[in-house]
Amino acid sequence: MKKHSPLLAAALAAGLTAAGPAQAEDSLTIASWGGSYQEAQSKALFQPASAAMGVTVKELTYGGMSDVRLQVQTGAVSFDIVASGSGSAARAGAEGLLEPLDYSMIDVSDFYDGLAQEFCVGGDVFSTVYAWNTDTYGDEGPQSWADFWDVEKFPGKRAYRAKVAGALEPALMADGVPPEQVYEVLASEGGIERAIDKIRELKPHIAVWWSSGAQHAQLMKDGEVDMTTGWNGRFDNAAKDGAQVAYSYNQALFDMDCFAIPKGAPNKDLAMRFLAEISKPEYQANLPNYITYGPTNRAAYDLGKISDEVARMLPSHPDNVALQLPIDTEWYIQFEAEASAAYQDMLTE
Repeated sequence: MKKHSPLLAAALAAGLTAAGPAQAEDSLTIASWGGSYQEAQSKALFQPASAAMGVTVKELTYGGMSDVRLQVQTGAVSFDIVASGSGSAARAGAEGLLEPLDYSMIDVSDFYDGLAQEFCVGGDVFSTVYAWNTDTYGDEGPQSWADFWDVEKFPGKRAYRAKVAGALEPALMADGVPPEQVYEVLASEGGIERAIDKIRELKPHIAVWWSSGAQHAQLMKDGEVDMTTGWNGRFDNAAKDGAQVAYSYNQALFDMDCFAIPKGAPNKDLAMRFLAEISKPEYQANLPNYITYGPTNRAAYDLGKISDEVARMLPSHPDNVALQLPIDTEWYIQFEAEASAAYQDMLTE
C-alpha cells in the first residue's frame, strides 16, 4: 500500500502542485511511485518547476511500465511524464512505448556518463544496497553480498526484492563473481540460472519479498527483518524516522531513476520543456534536502546548496562511486524478459 504524506496527499487531492493559476492546456500529468521518494521529487523538482513555468502538475502514483504499455496499446495515454528505473525505461524504449527525448532542448552537458539515454533522462542517482538492523548486528553488519548470504555469521531474517531488477547481480557477487564480470556472466549461457540458484539457496531465510521502496523502509522501521536489500535514500529517511538501520556502499549497484515521456503523451512538447527545466542544476541541488539520492547534474555540486557532509553520503560522491557496480541497461534490454520469467518461477516454487 502506497501512502502519501499529508502535504502530498493534499496536493494530489487538489489535482495540482503548482503555485498560482495555470491555463488548462498548460498542465501535465506525472506518474511516480509514491512514498517519501515521490514527496522528495515533488518538493525538489515538480513544485518549483511548475511555479517557475506556470504549469499545473497533477501527480499520480502508478505501477510502472506495465501501466504505460497498457495505455499505449489501447491508445488511451494519459501520462505525460513517468518516473522509471533505468533498465525498465531502456527496455520500454526499445519496445516503442516511449518518445525519444530532444537533447537540443534538454541540456545534459554536465550530466554523469550514462545518465542521459535516448528515451529517458536521469532524475537522480541512487544505489541498491544491503542494509541491516543495528539492534541486531550493531555496527558490525554485512560488508559484502557474500556476508548478506552468510546465515551462519549473520543469522536472522532477510528481505529481498520481488522483481528481477537489481536482484541477480548481488547473487553473483555473493557467489564469488568479481563485480566487473557480473554482466558478462549474466549474459553467458547458464548465467541467469546461476544467479537464481544462489537466491534459491537463501530463500528459506527470506521472510519478505518486497515490492516497493516504502515497503522495505517500513520493514526496517518495524524491525520485521534483520537485513534487506533496498534503496539507500529510503533507508536514510527511515533512520530519520527512528529506524535502527545502517548500510554500506561496498558492492552496491549504482543506478539512476529517470524520467520518460510515454508514446502519444497528450502534452509531449510541454513535457519535453518540463524535463529540460527540472534537469537544471538549481533543481537537482534541491534533492538531497529531502532524500539522499545524488543529483545527475554534476553542476549541482557547485552551487553551494549541498554541504560536504551531505555530499559524502550521496551515491554519486566520487568516493562512493568507486565502490559500486554501475547497472548495465543494455543487459536489461536484451535479457530482462527472460530473467524476469525465470525469477518469478523461482518465487512461486
